[in-house]
Amino acid sequence: MEEMGLHIVATGRCLPKKQLTNDMLSEMVETNDEWIRTRTGIHNRYQCEEESCVSLAAGAAAQAYERSGIAKDEIAVVIVASTTSDDMLPSAASMVAQRLELPEEILSFDISTACTGFLTGLAVARGLLLTSTKKYALVIGSEQLSRIVDYTDRGTCILFGDGAGAAVVELSDKPYLQKSWTRGNREMLYCAGVGQETQRIVMQGTEVFKFAVKVLQQGIDEILQEAQLTLSDIDFVICHQANERIIRHVQKKYKGLEDKFYINIADYGNTSAASIPIALDELVSSGRLREGMRILCVAFGAGLTWNSVYMEW
Repeated sequence: MEEMGLHIVATGRCLPKKQLTNDMLSEMVETNDEWIRTRTGIHNRYQCEEESCVSLAAGAAAQAYERSGIAKDEIAVVIVASTTSDDMLPSAASMVAQRLELPEEILSFDISTACTGFLTGLAVARGLLLTSTKKYALVIGSEQLSRIVDYTDRGTCILFGDGAGAAVVELSDKPYLQKSWTRGNREMLYCAGVGQETQRIVMQGTEVFKFAVKVLQQGIDEILQEAQLTLSDIDFVICHQANERIIRHVQKKYKGLEDKFYINIADYGNTSAASIPIALDELVSSGRLREGMRILCVAFGAGLTWNSVYMEW
């Protein structure tokens, strides 16, 4: 285990008002509810109208902060994981700090590792807190993916939704372990950058599916091995919610332990960096995730990157 790990003090989430159901999508592109549900497990997702990536991030962060009971001047850093920030500059994190009226003596920045973003943010927050005189970090995953979705491409537009999740974290001597991987691949999943004609998600769905099943299992197995635990010792496995069929395929590798896997993609779709913190907040708010429980979070994303975290709540 790491000598000093992380403890999540409080969580929060924020979603747009507008829901985009499968039936509504069927009016935009050639698809239907049954086709989407059988291939992805998704029934609904949220879509920004008056909201933005920053407003969602600030909403989730405010909720986590209020629940934490800490003072504003105890926050060392604000990190926003996102690939769809409102602007190239300023950072979404700096605007979140301003909206929460945090002291100016604070570090704030965005990170972009796609769907692994929140877990990457935890790693960065841990490193910064080790050298800080302040106790807490605010880590947020926020996405307005509707800005980069091609609603004429039914292979991608059915998958993605908007939303944000946040966590207040502190250093802790509770058990903690994190592993990260990067392969480097643009072809399988990408979105063009600034100055290019179109900025839309392009994905090789079949290849992403095969990659995801393989690396999610790797992330689970290797971190359990290093922690000297088995999946039976874990209370919840929270995977990045990209496609229910991906998670179901991973479940099959662990016979008799399928109920360890938490799945909520039906209600949100793939919210990229926001999916794991949204799931964590659901578990906390419902009372299912309690002090002392052991959890394992595992994600994959464009890059190609994948990341796993073991921690005790």
